[in-house]
Amino acid sequence: MNNSNGLGLGPHNLSWLSGAQSRSISAENPTGGKGQGGMATEGTGAWCARDLGQGWKVSPSLSIPAGETVTLADIAGPGALQSFWFGGYVGRDFVLRIYWEGQEQPSVECPLADFFALPWVVRGEEGTRGPLVQVNSLMVSVNPNRGLNCFWEMPFRECCRITLENLHPADARTIYFQINYALTDVPDQCAYFHAQFRRVNPLPYGEVYTILDGVQGQGQYVGTAMGWGVNNSGWWGEGEIKFYLDGDGEFPTLCGTGTEDYFGGAYDWEVDGQYVPYSTPYLGMHQVLRPDGPTAPSTATPCTAGMSWTPFGSPKTCASPSRPWAGAARGATCPASTTSARSPSGIRPCPPPPSPRCRTGTAWKWFRGVLSSR
Repeated sequence: MNNSNGLGLGPHNLSWLSGAQSRSISAENPTGGKGQGGMATEGTGAWCARDLGQGWKVSPSLSIPAGETVTLADIAGPGALQSFWFGGYVGRDFVLRIYWEGQEQPSVECPLADFFALPWVVRGEEGTRGPLVQVNSLMVSVNPNRGLNCFWEMPFRECCRITLENLHPADARTIYFQINYALTDVPDQCAYFHAQFRRVNPLPYGEVYTILDGVQGQGQYVGTAMGWGVNNSGWWGEGEIKFYLDGDGEFPTLCGTGTEDYFGGAYDWEVDGQYVPYSTPYLGMHQVLRPDGPTAPSTATPCTAGMSWTPFGSPKTCASPSRPWAGAARGATCPASTTSARSPSGIRPCPPPPSPRCRTGTAWKWFRGVLSSR
């Protein structure tokens, strides 16, 4: 008798048969319907496909007008998102939101680039132009050129809705996308995926940067991607990562030794006077921008990006509040972070942001606390 639901697949159980039904949503099949891919007769590729006709890349992408939000996927459950891919424009003008079970406020609300650990992608970076930034983690992969891939499994029971907003005041933006999911039974123990974005620019000297806050109930913290801009020539990474759990007061339960240590490095990531980027299945520091060029000495003031995914979690983790990072360098830094976690089936409305849309140029300054549960 087959009891597999097709979730939690890995190399160890790919041979298991299940009753799950694979589906995929893209501009070529906007509903994910069975036998309905490639049916478009109009779309962004119609002129290029004029000699090929229906079924041949007539609608490979969407053009999102300035200031508008489009629904990329509206899926009836039960089931689970298994992976998705984005290409085209991938800058901070795009805001990704994911809603579970018809909720009004999203459980994921994040600039598209930051969700994929690319905090330094700027407006206009698209197509074949550089620089190349590659991320080689198990859960998020960024490949040449700016192919954004996510492999977090995200179960839902009734419905899932994914939207993309274009915040640019004048320009339409083009997005290529593929959202892969399975229609299947979802066990009671499966939690919902959440992601919270924050940015402070600048972070005043001596102040604490909060990566995550507002989390209540049972769940699992699964990782953070961060970017730092440094406005001085000193070492900035001595801030300790601290997790305040289940009513902790002045002192945390979990306390690290430094920022580079949290991301799996040591001794300033420095080898022979240079920062050395790296990207591994669970963590990395994959990008360094030096103001004086790629061979500038380590005393230069850099911008960096790092990621850390947690492949395991506590069966009960309540992080409220969580105040885990403080810059130690003299002068201001400008950190940004995207933190992911899983919460159980009871989803409560999250705290509203101080401003629904507060940004300067492409710099975001708002946050939304979405990590709340029963």
